[in-house]
Amino acid sequence: MHHATTAPAISYYDYIIVGGGTAGCPLAATLSQTASVLLLERGGSPYGNPNITDLAAFGKALFDLSPSSPSQRFISEDGVINARARVLGGGSCLNAGFYSRAASQYVRAAGWDGRLVNESYRWVEKVVAFEPPMKQWQSAVKDGLLEAGVDPYNGFTYDHLPGTKLGGTIFDGDGLRHTAADLLRFANPKGLTVMLHASVHKILFRTKGRNRPLAHGVVFRDASGKKHRAYLKTGPKNEIIVSSGALGSPQLLMLSGVGPSAHLKAHNITVVLDQPWVGQGMSDNPMNAVFIPSPHTVEVSLIQVVGITQFGSYIEAASGEPFVSSPAQKDYFGMFSPKIGQLSTVPPKQRTPEALEQAIKAMEALDPAVIRGGFILEKNIRPTLHRPLGASNQESERQPVSHIQLLQGSTRRAEMR
Repeated sequence: MHHATTAPAISYYDYIIVGGGTAGCPLAATLSQTASVLLLERGGSPYGNPNITDLAAFGKALFDLSPSSPSQRFISEDGVINARARVLGGGSCLNAGFYSRAASQYVRAAGWDGRLVNESYRWVEKVVAFEPPMKQWQSAVKDGLLEAGVDPYNGFTYDHLPGTKLGGTIFDGDGLRHTAADLLRFANPKGLTVMLHASVHKILFRTKGRNRPLAHGVVFRDASGKKHRAYLKTGPKNEIIVSSGALGSPQLLMLSGVGPSAHLKAHNITVVLDQPWVGQGMSDNPMNAVFIPSPHTVEVSLIQVVGITQFGSYIEAASGEPFVSSPAQKDYFGMFSPKIGQLSTVPPKQRTPEALEQAIKAMEALDPAVIRGGFILEKNIRPTLHRPLGASNQESERQPVSHIQLLQGSTRRAEMR
């Protein structure tokens, strides 16, 4: 891994991958076996940051609002606080670490090769998937799900099966997180170059004398603001692969001139290719949560037991200090914290800085026992309402502005300003 400040002004590769997250890292590792690969990640390394690696510190990365944080906050037009990953390994550095395979019908519907999918699962699971310990909280949740009729009990399995199961986790037996960045250990070091703090601003296209544009390079900036260019070597199969996430990928395409032509022209972006589907179909899964207080300290557990229902919901649970409070940090209330915005006690439209500070002061006055316990969570599987994402200016570093209507079809619409 190298900082982008060390990158040459111009370089050439067989493949250029934009975004080192849960898609970019395994792609880079695989392609590097037989080709030269450049992996560009706008964030830094996940290693050495206990807020990422330690199970007991879950949520603190979301609480970190510094420019170097692995979590980049954005607030929707509706006032909903959310976050994007800004670190090698992507969302696997920030999430609750639940690991499960896709449903077999999902794989078939996607048109994937089932044999290759299963081989890929096993490849990933060698590094990032573990069987979690099932202690008191998760055991109680399992028993409750079965009593409520979410059956049968399928035991520990990575497979997606209706009923109740104990799924995998990306935290090992010592409580250390294993992210998608760990998959880079499978890479051919001679074939892979990883650049950190490399923000890609534009994809370069050849258009002269062609019926359709051909991507042949990218422009990226390092942490000092210096521009670098990376180009594809000559070759019929060489590609630029954009894996910058649900928001970042369409944003980069539109800023590079690929998207709905009328929308691009309205924002003074030169149209390279009129592609009306770029940025369409954006949606998010709503989550409802019920807090279960406990008279006694509850062990730390993230998402482990899950109920896969027949009525379109997943039921999960988490418990312990990372979700409720930290005695070592006075104004940190885990996933209760108004600063984080997940499960916030402050309504979206009222989340002004002043209101957040008032909420924190009120929570500091509470007896710690009031927020000791855990959560039972319910997620809707298939949101029905979708909205487009758009570009509002030509700056790739600006955060997306989105509209999130979680309980009206679970819609997310994002615009770049």
